[in-house]
Amino acid sequence: MPYSAALSVNTLLNKAVRTLNLTSLGQGTRDGLCDSVLNSYKEEKPLTADADVQACPAAKQLSIKEKVLQHNLMTTYQPHLLHYAMKGIGHLPEAVLESLIGYLDGPTAKQYEHIDAHLRLILAVNSKLKTPLQLTKMAELRKRFAIDTVAMQAPKVWQQASATIFNSIKFTSITPFSKKEEHSVNWEDKTIANADDGDMTIRCYQKRARYAGFGFKRKAKRNPDKTVLLYFHGGGFCIGDINTHHEFCHAVCELTGWPVVSVDYRLAPEHPAPTGLRDCIAAYAWLAKNCQTLGALASRIVLAGDSAGGGLSTMIAQQVSTPAAKAWQDLGADGQKTLETLQRLPQPLAQMPLYPVTDVENDYPSWELYGEGLLLDHADVAVFDAACLQNSPLPRQHILTSPMLGDNRHVCPTYIVAAELDVLRDEAFAYAKQLEGYGVAVQTYTVYGAPHGFIHLMSVHQRLEEETHHIINGFARFVREVISTQDVLAA
Repeated sequence: MPYSAALSVNTLLNKAVRTLNLTSLGQGTRDGLCDSVLNSYKEEKPLTADADVQACPAAKQLSIKEKVLQHNLMTTYQPHLLHYAMKGIGHLPEAVLESLIGYLDGPTAKQYEHIDAHLRLILAVNSKLKTPLQLTKMAELRKRFAIDTVAMQAPKVWQQASATIFNSIKFTSITPFSKKEEHSVNWEDKTIANADDGDMTIRCYQKRARYAGFGFKRKAKRNPDKTVLLYFHGGGFCIGDINTHHEFCHAVCELTGWPVVSVDYRLAPEHPAPTGLRDCIAAYAWLAKNCQTLGALASRIVLAGDSAGGGLSTMIAQQVSTPAAKAWQDLGADGQKTLETLQRLPQPLAQMPLYPVTDVENDYPSWELYGEGLLLDHADVAVFDAACLQNSPLPRQHILTSPMLGDNRHVCPTYIVAAELDVLRDEAFAYAKQLEGYGVAVQTYTVYGAPHGFIHLMSVHQRLEEETHHIINGFARFVREVISTQDVLAA
């Protein structure tokens, strides 16, 4: 969800808690792991009841019922409260949702025929709380985006799976009445070298091994596809990190059984383009060298990313297959170093860009259709664009900043995902069409009634959760078909 002032978000949550009586959900046992993630960002100033009243003068005029409900007012930002509030609102009667949408001047069913009332209310609230992005306040935006996004995620994805063989034996009993373990994914953060030999964090996810056989003769089965997914988070190349996209990466690992490596690349404006791209290539090189520790083959690395991260995926798929030597020479010694790295890398097996950035210059019909009132608008794109390119050593129109300008003739098989209500929708279609023209295996899936960034809503909106799982499973089938085809050709 785009930036909104901390006070405004907390004010809204306080009202939601009072009105929907969700206090017990938000103030239950706190998940220590998620607490540590939220506390890793700069400490937030607690919101007091007085601050709530000052921020919303209308709140002074309370009915008797509201005064009764106000006794348990939230005074600090609770982990996952945003998740419970947003998910809980979806259970309100349709008439109540429509009334709230009307009160907020939100979008109607006629405007967006594929969106239900729950999602339209989320869009309406976002529109009311959203404040203009400012390049000079990018650090604050980055912090608030991270806190709000983690708070929207389901608590269960922040609980590690049991890792011992004894727990595995316990939870894989073949008795018909045995309970399936709820938490099946482990993750670990590692520090590797970025493109300039500084420190960069990656998060490695692995699904808990399944065991075959009986007793102590049981053998672990993990990652039968011998595939690993390298993930690049979105956020306009300026915001986002491995925590903001933890829930999606967790879901990919859980549903596919593949290890996932999520990259915390450097962000603009502090590190303008193409620093993020160079860092992601460095992560690719690390994975190619270390993939066997995750039970994968170097020939079975698949790429994925959303939004800006989808653009990074398409760019890396292009540059690993056909490195643009002249383009990298424009960066001098740094570019030459990255070029030499690219020339040593194995080809990716496949990629899945989700609503990606593929063309930084041309406008498409979706730009005009969906540029206002949704989760990503014209003003957001302009600020992210300036942050990324304003101080870049490269010109705006350059192969290393716009995937459509490069040589995509030999790009790996691609499963591309577009969101219907997205300014970038038609860029995704144009990229898919270009690849198809080159004879690249392409499958395109459009999520109707979905805005840009919909994966962040996967655990608070039922249909978007179903769509996200469908996408992940669809990509898994796509990759397995590629593997099967390669095996037939090699036979």
